[in-house]
Amino acid sequence: YTLSEIRRAAATGIYDIRGAGATRKLPHFDDLLFLGASISRYPLEGYRERCDTSVVLGTRHAKKPIELKIPITIAGMSFGSLSGPAKEALGRGATLSGTSTTTGDGGMTEEERGHSKQLVYQYLPSRYGMNPRDLRRADAIEVVVGQGAKPGGGGMLLGQKISDRVAEMRTLPKGIDQRSASRHPDWTGPDDLEIKILELREITDWEKPIYVKVGGARPYYDTALAVKAGADVVVVDGMQGGTAATQEVFIENVGQPTLACIRPAVQALQDLGMHRKVQLIVSGGIRNGADVAKALALGVDAVSIGTAALVALGDNDPRWEAEYNALGSTAGAYDDWHEGRDPAGITTQDPELMKRVDPIAAGRRLANYLKVMTLEAQTIARACGKNSLHNLEPEDLVALTIEAAAMAGVPLAGTNWIPGKNGF
Repeated sequence: YTLSEIRRAAATGIYDIRGAGATRKLPHFDDLLFLGASISRYPLEGYRERCDTSVVLGTRHAKKPIELKIPITIAGMSFGSLSGPAKEALGRGATLSGTSTTTGDGGMTEEERGHSKQLVYQYLPSRYGMNPRDLRRADAIEVVVGQGAKPGGGGMLLGQKISDRVAEMRTLPKGIDQRSASRHPDWTGPDDLEIKILELREITDWEKPIYVKVGGARPYYDTALAVKAGADVVVVDGMQGGTAATQEVFIENVGQPTLACIRPAVQALQDLGMHRKVQLIVSGGIRNGADVAKALALGVDAVSIGTAALVALGDNDPRWEAEYNALGSTAGAYDDWHEGRDPAGITTQDPELMKRVDPIAAGRRLANYLKVMTLEAQTIARACGKNSLHNLEPEDLVALTIEAAAMAGVPLAGTNWIPGKNGF
């Protein structure tokens, strides 16, 4: 791969752009194991003992916090990077599951608002499609400072995905490549962020929870500053989090693994006396119920999924293998989402390809996936003797590697040693 990349760079003089998240091997949730109950702990029966999964987000200041049935939300993915039917399907699936979805960059579509019982509006540096009416129509507002795949960098949207509708929503010229800003145009630091959050509260009559999303770079200080600025919820996105498009060198070399971000963010909340008062959402590489349970055990209130949700809708489906091959890829490996030729009709603005998405059927698939993730997390919690997912704790975990033990702050399996603690 290294040699081919050198040749490609030498031939084109252009850096490589792609979507998705980091592909390099990183310490992750797979490096943690749960300690189920035996004699020293008392397990719960799955068929007759309740295990609560609900969570309330935005309890600090908002008049109308968001009440979710499950601690798994749908991350922000823009209309523009995704098709209209895909956004509708995300809303349908989230609503069936009793959770929220998020607009992403590019504004609020009627499909998504109309089919999302609880919709979070992302307020990004680009301000594409931003208007006070939609801020008020949302159920929460997420101020995006950074993203895990590109902390400190802006996004990209290639011209072939800027259709008439996308151009109108974003006030952009049709068919011209666009690069989003890397920072907000009207504030530069935490003091300004506090003013911006107050402004958003005034616009929405203090009803809506205000989230602040940061890329997983300096999670302790970013979480602390977000809390100081008045956030109701902090979202931390690790480097396994996907993106529609950015430079590959960015995706693979900037940020920290999701596993490394959780404990510092939780510690910041604990040090401020705000753990559980300000809710923490973590995203980046969440794939199954075990990942959900592990994140919650480390102190998180909820998780968010993006790429996994697209796969659940039908992206990268093997039935389109021949068409993925024609694009020089294969089902399960397609990361050229920014090119707008997705055979599944999900990451495209092509009118014919979009017809391949049935929003009702795709929404049901997403709801099924979320149901399975929740059941898996409940299974683990009951095995640890917990009647709520939120009662899972670091004491329920051990690590398989020294790196994971140090990042997660749990003992190396078979020992009571946590690397970095007590001077060791």
